[in-house]
Amino acid sequence: MPFTADELADINNMALETYLNKGKVFKQDIANKPMLAAFQARTGSFPGGKENVSFLVGSGYGGGTLQGFTGDDQLSHYNPTGSARFRMPWKEHYLGMVVTQTELKYDGVDVVESGSDQRTREMSGREAQALANIFDEKMEKLGADYNFSLDRLIHDDGSSDVKALAGIGAFILDNPGAGVTGAISRVANTWWRNDAATTAYAGAGGQGPITVATANGGALIEFMDKAKRRRSKFANGQTKVMYFCGSDFLDGYKLEMRANGYYTQTGWTGQKPDGSMDDPNHGGLPLTWDPTMDDLGLAKRCYAIDMGARGLKLMYMDGQKYKKHNPARPYDRMVMYNGISMTGVMVARQLNTSGVYDIA
Repeated sequence: MPFTADELADINNMALETYLNKGKVFKQDIANKPMLAAFQARTGSFPGGKENVSFLVGSGYGGGTLQGFTGDDQLSHYNPTGSARFRMPWKEHYLGMVVTQTELKYDGVDVVESGSDQRTREMSGREAQALANIFDEKMEKLGADYNFSLDRLIHDDGSSDVKALAGIGAFILDNPGAGVTGAISRVANTWWRNDAATTAYAGAGGQGPITVATANGGALIEFMDKAKRRRSKFANGQTKVMYFCGSDFLDGYKLEMRANGYYTQTGWTGQKPDGSMDDPNHGGLPLTWDPTMDDLGLAKRCYAIDMGARGLKLMYMDGQKYKKHNPARPYDRMVMYNGISMTGVMVARQLNTSGVYDIA
């Protein structure tokens, strides 16, 4: 089968007959993925053998109250209730690539085969004409595509594909009092709800999006303080909140800060004022810009995600994180296959320490 125009262009771009910037391909469009990086830095693991990751969560109260008595008054007893079992099925994802041996020969790379095992070696004198190692570059692209796809899954709710990982959208809901998460009803269990300020929540009688206003110290800043207080009511020593924001949300927060002024104890003499402003903190925690949220149309949103031991966590089946695959080539095709798979699930042991907030 002949090369397509795109394949030929790929070969030519990475094996030009020039020494300009040899060995380096300058990537132009790989955005930062702070939310993915945060989850990956805190992953957990679980064993195989069951189709769900499961554990008990519930109210800290069992329904009993103190009873006054005197003398030989009859006393009542109760059976504490209020626990529920969280269940979330793990999901499998795979991304694979194929590269022809002819492509590698254009780049001075040979494939050495030993049965089903395939390894590459650089041909003698290759460095005199090769611009970049095409095989390494394709492997980097495979990794970049994998992370891009996983980042999108992390932000989504998994509803578009029954085989897809359910991300934060399945746990931190625009209308926190509706639906079921992890087989637990959010309608029946008020403790199984996140904090929110969204249009959907306003429609259900809750808090709507916040209107940015600079008067009286800033409406958005004031609201974020109150939201932090609400979430802290049920927090414990294992809580670790991280903020991820769209660009419009950050701009609104900065607008209120600028309008309310800056203060200095030493005066401006000898200083060179700078009108720029780095992304701020709230309550000592960074408001991190997440480019993916802008790409998904969530520029006006901020997530406060509890990533502590009882909050949201990305978990991988034992040995199934970034699992690499090198399938043997078909007997009648001179190609190499490579792939990456994962088997994982997102879980949460507590939701009322997380929140989602929009600006109008």
